[in-house]
Amino acid sequence: MTHKTANIRNGLVLGALAFFLFVGLARTAHAVEVQKIVSPGGVEAWLVEDHTVPIIALNFSFDGGSVQDPEGKEGVTRLLAATLDEGAGDLSSEEFQGRLEELAVSIGFSTGRDRFYGSLRTLSPTLDEATDLLAIAVNAPRFDEAPVERMKTQLATQIRRNESDPNAIAGRSLASAMFGDHPYARPTLGTGVTMGALTADDLRAQHGKLISRNGLKIGVVGAINAQTLAQVLDKVFADLPDRSDLASISDFAPDSGETIHRELDVPQTTILVALPGLKRDDPDYQAAYVMNHILGGGTFTSWMYEEVREKRGLSYGAGTSLSPYRHTGLLVGSAATITERAAETVDVMLDQIKRMATEGPSDAELASAKRFITGSYALRFDSSGKIARQLVALQNAELGIDYFDRRNSEIEAVTLEDVQRVAKRLLAESKPTIITVGQEQG
Repeated sequence: MTHKTANIRNGLVLGALAFFLFVGLARTAHAVEVQKIVSPGGVEAWLVEDHTVPIIALNFSFDGGSVQDPEGKEGVTRLLAATLDEGAGDLSSEEFQGRLEELAVSIGFSTGRDRFYGSLRTLSPTLDEATDLLAIAVNAPRFDEAPVERMKTQLATQIRRNESDPNAIAGRSLASAMFGDHPYARPTLGTGVTMGALTADDLRAQHGKLISRNGLKIGVVGAINAQTLAQVLDKVFADLPDRSDLASISDFAPDSGETIHRELDVPQTTILVALPGLKRDDPDYQAAYVMNHILGGGTFTSWMYEEVREKRGLSYGAGTSLSPYRHTGLLVGSAATITERAAETVDVMLDQIKRMATEGPSDAELASAKRFITGSYALRFDSSGKIARQLVALQNAELGIDYFDRRNSEIEAVTLEDVQRVAKRLLAESKPTIITVGQEQG
């Protein structure tokens, strides 16, 4: 068993216990009481306290993700995420991972475009040892040569796989077409060349650039009280630098309207149809969320699914999603179909976008969408880890500590006129970008 596999196994064990926390926390979204905790050292976290089972989930994020990769060093933040738990303080990689396995503790790191993420899962009896490990991983990673090279090799293998993966090719093509010269267009994994050239010094520099108390957001769920959490916060985070050294990133409107085909010898064609979307703080976001559910986000009940799969059998599935970033947003539709029917599938998807922009949904469709969106909200609270991630996401989006209580009422307040307005704004004012990856249609 590898160290990373053992860590995954630990996460599954803790996840099984966390399921039972759902009984106490998630009967309804409104049952979740969120406390704001500020430690003696001034570190803030949001806490949902529950002692139903002896498990604690701690999630956190730092301002700045892969968008902060220096030019020519693309992939460094992704490599940083892969190596923070590969030895820290006085513990080598083997010793660190061995302690995680011995304690049944899970520690992990990841990166998005805008933020760098971390998580801890532990049973309450091992909280002290678990947070000792988290503290040295965050504050004193080693970046020893052997584990760094091992992680580089793993990520380079993924990069090579992505070179022939239709979904990865489509995603890169879409980013290049819509983000242009903006840092969002840079691949999070980097390239084989940039990944291969990264060094431990690059990781130390990126760690110093990103990991600070400025912009730190923390969410904690489980069997821990406010006093104990305050001590944990100072142990793990109080000694971090006060400020990050982040490059300034500008807001921008994505380019749209380009049609791009990437040739690949595969039996199916992967399709993306994309338009500029909304940032999360846009006043129209909830209306757009409801509109998207009807258009393609509602899976089996959406227009895309009904028209592409159910009526025509063009694809196993088709849908749309909103992708809000800090500096821009996208609305992306996706499907996959046999080469001979790719053009037809694109046309059907575009027809649904046009239909939403010009006609909009019916009263019955709006009511059904709102019932589903509000009724399924509790599913986001069916584990301690999900709730902890939600707490961090709310802080990242500056939605307020009372958002759990407000959210469903905001969805209920969306009117047919709101949906029609936002549909025209998003779907009628720009020409879609169309990406296809597969064989050229004869």
